Amino acid sequence: MRKLLNVLYVTSPNAYVTCDGRNVVVRIEQEERARVPIHILESIVCFNYAGVSPPLMALCAESGVALSFLTERGHFLARLTGPTSGNVLLRRQQYRLADDLSQCAPVVANIVSAKIANCRSVLRRALRDHGDVVNKKRLTQAVDELSECLRSAQESRDVDELRGIEGRAARAYFGVFDELVLEDRSGFAFEGRNRRPPKDNMNALLSFLYTMLRHDVQSALEVIGLDPYVGFLHRDRPGRPSLALDLMEELRPYLADRIALSLVNRRQITSKGFRHLENPEFDTKSRFLVT
Repeated sequence: MRKLLNVLYVTSPNAYVTCDGRNVVVRIEQEERARVPIHILESIVCFNYAGVSPPLMALCAESGVALSFLTERGHFLARLTGPTSGNVLLRRQQYRLADDLSQCAPVVANIVSAKIANCRSVLRRALRDHGDVVNKKRLTQAVDELSECLRSAQESRDVDELRGIEGRAARAYFGVFDELVLEDRSGFAFEGRNRRPPKDNMNALLSFLYTMLRHDVQSALEVIGLDPYVGFLHRDRPGRPSLALDLMEELRPYLADRIALSLVNRRQITSKGFRHLENPEFDTKSRFLVT
């Protein structure tokens, strides 16, 4: 089993990332701010503009460290990777499975079941830890709905039916997600999941964390030689890493949703950390996280 390593996030717009031997060096205005050995890194993520030296690019490609560039709001721009690694026979088997719906169904059932179970755990945790301040009736009804969805997912062997069950579970889960926001309810009001663009602070925070999670999952897939663009639950679409999105599903509740809630409820992030922008493409106002 391969051990996953660390991710280096560079968030300063004035940073310049270079290398010194086998070390990654981050400089701001000629002053060294960080030095990290390349062998302990899984990937490097640069937000906004961060200059990167060609020698560092070569070192990352040689060492199998993914180098990604995102805007300050977390939108993906570009990604640099080295030669394709892993066993081509593994990828060929992946393609065969993805083309056979009878083989896809058990994989999709496991993905959907795990996601629903983790969503239910998040709600149960809220009932256990904050039962005196949340709406117990709403959360209990959602937990019961998720339990029913979980049973259906475990019994189903039809991919389209499983997608429908996953959608039903998502509506039940996000339908009560606002109950989990315990601090600054006005600043982080949540009326349902929306994206492209996210229309409120909580959705912006969730989308930002999902982007980070997708980066890590996609990097792990590429390192072991699987094709992140050929999935089972998510249909193939040009430019969409379907397999990365598949594997993210069960991780979203624990590794993104709970982090978002903890940041808000502990006041480690406030509504002042967001700014309201006009988005002419969608002709609507959008909120984006400011790093």
